[in-house]
Amino acid sequence: MASAVRVFSGIQPTGVPQLGNYLGSIKNWVALQSQELSPSVSAPHEQLISIVDLHALTVPRDPARLRTETVEMAASLIACGIDPQRSVLFRQSAVPAHTQLFWALACITPVGWLNRMTQWKSKLQQQQPGVKADLLNVHSNAAQSLLTGLFTYPVLMAADVLLYRATHVPVGEDQVQHMELAHDLVHHFRKKYRQDMFPDPKVLLTPTKRVMSLKDPLRKMSKSDPNEQSRITLTDTDDQIMRKIRKAHTDSIPGLSYDPDTRPGISNLFAIYAALNDTDPQTAVASMHGFTNLQLKEAVASAVIKTVAPIREQTQRLLADQGYVRSLLRENEAKARAAAEVGWNDVAKCIGLD
Repeated sequence: MASAVRVFSGIQPTGVPQLGNYLGSIKNWVALQSQELSPSVSAPHEQLISIVDLHALTVPRDPARLRTETVEMAASLIACGIDPQRSVLFRQSAVPAHTQLFWALACITPVGWLNRMTQWKSKLQQQQPGVKADLLNVHSNAAQSLLTGLFTYPVLMAADVLLYRATHVPVGEDQVQHMELAHDLVHHFRKKYRQDMFPDPKVLLTPTKRVMSLKDPLRKMSKSDPNEQSRITLTDTDDQIMRKIRKAHTDSIPGLSYDPDTRPGISNLFAIYAALNDTDPQTAVASMHGFTNLQLKEAVASAVIKTVAPIREQTQRLLADQGYVRSLLRENEAKARAAAEVGWNDVAKCIGLD
């Protein structure tokens, strides 16, 4: 691994992904395998995709289920088009240098920087309904039950990226703040140790900003939603997909239009259709002039089925041979460890740990 351009992405091991994961991240990662990122560099860029199982420990997880869902995620990523020969697909926990660099960075990260992060506040708000996230800080009474891992995980995220000297990081809008922390740590490390150790990674915002719940289009589609009708999972059958889309929340306003503020349900369906067809929502609206809500739903369901069906079939084939999936992970983890060892050894020498 010697390319000057290196892309790093991470995804939680939540089992088989849902449609929002695919459109918001995975589809973009597949495209990046053959996309030129830097015309000035003749060598192809390298892409690392980490199943971030250490990040998964920031919330309670059953150990057996975590193991199973890690393999399911790996199989799903491969089924979606991630090629283990072109992308390094690996488990975060299989590369010890992630936590080594995390500790080195944590030791120079002011608590105030982490106190400004919004993700831990949102998670705490979910655990304690009634708490106002915008008023939370680490000294609040409500924050006294906050687990250290959840508070500090943005530093581990920064370590994930900086360990490999990643130059580009594809993220959604909700992760931009964490990348700003990584940027701050690059410059803080440079100032403290007087060495230009890490490149400043460039954020690649995913084209599809966010896929919303089919039942509550004001909320993001999520596997943590107890209502299974709220999401499309990449192993759903054609019939399940059709039923879920037909029951998706819309409105009674005559005609079709794209306006996420006033018509969130209809707009979510147009956004899904547009993302699946590599177009924009307004173009999708124009292509369905005169359609009823039902006709829109049928068009969206057909587009989803066309994408999901081959992914479902390939995922099922891979999960029927989990030993093969695990062997692919082990091969890629050896590559990731080799690259990480170079990065960590340079840091260790810089800070006096060699």
